[in-house]
Amino acid sequence: MSTTSTGLPVLTQLDVLESEAMLVIREITAELERPVLLFSGGKDSVVMLHVAAKAFWPAPVPFPVLHVDTGHNFPEVLAYRDATVERLGLRLEVASVQDWIDDGRLRERADGTRNPLQTQPLLDAIARHRFDGVFGGGRRDEEKARAKERVVSLRDDFGQWDPKNQRPELWNIFNPRHRPGEHVRVFPLSNWTELDVWRYIEREDIELPGLYYAHDREVFERDGMLLAVGPYSQPRPGERVETRRVRYRTVGDMSCTGAVASDAASVADVVAEVAASTLTERGATRADDRISEAAMEDRKKEGYF
Repeated sequence: MSTTSTGLPVLTQLDVLESEAMLVIREITAELERPVLLFSGGKDSVVMLHVAAKAFWPAPVPFPVLHVDTGHNFPEVLAYRDATVERLGLRLEVASVQDWIDDGRLRERADGTRNPLQTQPLLDAIARHRFDGVFGGGRRDEEKARAKERVVSLRDDFGQWDPKNQRPELWNIFNPRHRPGEHVRVFPLSNWTELDVWRYIEREDIELPGLYYAHDREVFERDGMLLAVGPYSQPRPGERVETRRVRYRTVGDMSCTGAVASDAASVADVVAEVAASTLTERGATRADDRISEAAMEDRKKEGYF
């Protein structure tokens, strides 16, 4: 960190973003009784957990992490999740979509994707563990519905979000108060961009699952996206399988998360690639956000992340 002629430190943009995220995490943790952090092993949740660990260091992270497992996750990401939880000594809670399907509370969708099925297992886990605050890695630059949402977002006793009922957050004053049965979703990375996330990963030397970097994978093209061949995503007649050099900009359900053609094999390569990109990672690679113009907002109103 550089200093001015008076000896005062000069904060970079990343310093400011990190400080803001730490402020949010510390303040909300102090005010709530049972916070939890959503952790999937994706880059945004990895950065959020890294910031939380720094915020409370040398004490351990004072809340558990929660993963809503669709059952269609990339195995590399699940392995990374488990290794990180063990390294940091965290308590991991898993809400399983497969369990809900097995006992009949949910039914498979016709399109095979399970991302939209995460809402009810998430709300059930929140109610069962009585979590009153849920940290999420959503960013405003990802999608227009997320751009509307406050850093601290009230959810009613059904877990639903009302875009017209949001609290002002002047001067970084956050209000997590809520009635019994309600809870708040908290987004410490709201003001970060995808490029900020990658520049922070580079600065902090944060390890990520390998699929975020260029690798050879069998893929097929559908709706302008490259989907990986796997147990949950198979080509239809007429869709040609080929081995391509790809990487993933975002990680979700295997059946709806597309790869991008890329030779970016290092963090520095990815930073340069993202800096030149004109599409957000969700807009470019998530089929579940293409269901309708308001797909994300509709899901958030129902209780989604």
